[in-house]
Amino acid sequence: MSGAKILWVDDEIDLLKPHILFLKGKGYDVETCNNGYDAIDLVAARQFDLVILDEMMPGLTGLETLPRIKELRPMTPVIMVTKSEEENIMDKAVGSKIADYLIKPVNPNQVLLSIKKNVHSQQLVTEQTTADYRSEFGRISSSFADARTFADWVQIYRKLYNWEMELSESTDPGVREILSYQKNEANNEFAKFIKNRYLDWFAKPDDDTPVMSQNLIRKKVFPVVDAAPKTTFFLIDNFRLDQWRMIRPVLHGLFDVEQEDFYCSILPTATQYARNAIFAGLTPLAIDKIMPDLWLNDNEHGGKNQHEEDFLRRQMQSQGKSYKLFFDKIVKTDSGKRLIENIDKVHNADFSVIVYNFLDILSHARTETQIIRDLAEDEAAFRSLTRSWFEHSDLLELMRLLAERGHTIIITSDHGTIQVDNPVRVQGDRATSSNLRYKTGRNLGFNQKEVFAITKPELAHLPKSNITSTYIFAYNRDFFVYPNNTNQFVRYYNNTFQHGGISMEEMIVPFLVLKPR
Repeated sequence: MSGAKILWVDDEIDLLKPHILFLKGKGYDVETCNNGYDAIDLVAARQFDLVILDEMMPGLTGLETLPRIKELRPMTPVIMVTKSEEENIMDKAVGSKIADYLIKPVNPNQVLLSIKKNVHSQQLVTEQTTADYRSEFGRISSSFADARTFADWVQIYRKLYNWEMELSESTDPGVREILSYQKNEANNEFAKFIKNRYLDWFAKPDDDTPVMSQNLIRKKVFPVVDAAPKTTFFLIDNFRLDQWRMIRPVLHGLFDVEQEDFYCSILPTATQYARNAIFAGLTPLAIDKIMPDLWLNDNEHGGKNQHEEDFLRRQMQSQGKSYKLFFDKIVKTDSGKRLIENIDKVHNADFSVIVYNFLDILSHARTETQIIRDLAEDEAAFRSLTRSWFEHSDLLELMRLLAERGHTIIITSDHGTIQVDNPVRVQGDRATSSNLRYKTGRNLGFNQKEVFAITKPELAHLPKSNITSTYIFAYNRDFFVYPNNTNQFVRYYNNTFQHGGISMEEMIVPFLVLKPR
C-alpha cells in the first residue's frame, strides 16, 4: 500500500520534519514546499496521489491555492490543515471539495489515517471484504442443506446478493468466480426445493407457505393502502433485488424504507401469468374458469395482459375496498411525461397503480440489439444501466412529485429475470409455447432430470389448452432449444436475460414500502 506520492505544503514545513520522516518510514514518497505558488508549479509538473495543504500561509493562502490545484488536478484528493476551527472556514474548505480536514497540531498517526482513508480506502475495503466473504463461504454453503422454507431461501438470496454488491468492485477475479460458483450452487438447490414444495403450497398450504402472486395485493398491498391516506403502487416489470439496491441511494433523500420484504412469483415467472394473477387476486386457472373471455392461452393470438385494471377493480370489489382508483401503464417515454403533467390524477386518487415496462423492454432490447448487449454485458453492467436509466427517468420525477405530496410508495414486480447460458434440448410441435424458460404443449419431449415437469397443470392452478397439456420449467441458468435449430438459438440467446423458469432471481421478488420524508 505504500509508495504513494504525497505533496505537503506548509509555511512552517521545517517544523514538520518528524512527521515527514514518519511517513517516509511507512514507505511514502513525500515532497514538500512552503508556499502556494510553488505548490501550484509542482502539481502542474507532476502527478501526486494526495496533497496536504496548510490553510494559513503568507502570500497565497491555502483556500486560495486549493481551487488552483483542483483546476490542474481535479481528481487529486486534498487534505486541509488549519489552526482555526471557525465554521465559515470549514464551510469554504468543504465547499471546495477537500477530501479531509485536520486541526493543528496534528500528530503523525492522525495524518497517516487520513492518507489511508483517501488513498488506500478502496484497496483496504476490497481486501477486508474479500477476506470476510472467504471466511463466510462455508457457512453460506452449509445453509443450503438447512433451508426448509421459502423464508430460509430469501435469507440466502439476500446474503448472496449482499456479497455480490460488496464484491462488485473487487480486483480479485478469483473471489468473484467463487461467488458465481456459489450462486450457481444455490440456484440448483433452490430448484430442488421448488420441485419438492411448489405443488404443496396449493394443495395443503401451511404457515410456511409464502405470499404468492395471486394473494399479493390482498395480503400485502391492501393493508398498506388502508393505513395510508394516499398510496401509489409501482409494478416495475423484471425488477430484482440487486436493481433495488442500485436505485435505493437515489431515493434516500425522498423516502424512508419502511418495509423491505419479498414474495414468491408463481410459475411460469412470465408476465401473462404472474401479473394477471397479481391484479386478479386469482390463479391463472381460476381466471380462465371465472373469466374465460379475459384469458388467452399461450397458443392463442392477442394481447395477454389487456385487462389488468378490470381484474384489479373486480378484486377490490370482492374484498370490499371502495378506494378511489387510478390505473396507468407506462410503456413509452411520452406516456411517462403525460402522467407527470397530469400528476393531480394520481394525487387525487386514494390508490394509484402504475405499471412500468421499461426493464422488460430493456431486457428484450439487450437480446435483439448488439450495442445494448455490449453496454450491459453482465449483471453488474445491467445493474449500472438500470441505475442510469432510473436517475434520468420519468419514474424518478414522478416519485419526487409524490414524495412532495405525502404519498406512500409501494414498489414491486411481477417476476425477476436471470442471465442464461446453458442450452437444454426439448422437442415440441407447432402449438408449443415459444418462451425460452418454460414450455407448454401436448407433445413435449424432454429429459425428466433437466426440467421441472407438471403433467397435471391443474395441480399448479394452471390452465391447459388441451386435455394432455404439460408444462415444463427450466432451472437455474438453463434455456430451452430445439434439436433442429440448436446452434442458431445458442448464438442468439446465450448470455441474455430471460424469465419464465425457476431461479431465485425470478421467483424471489422484492416488495418495498417507502414513506415520504
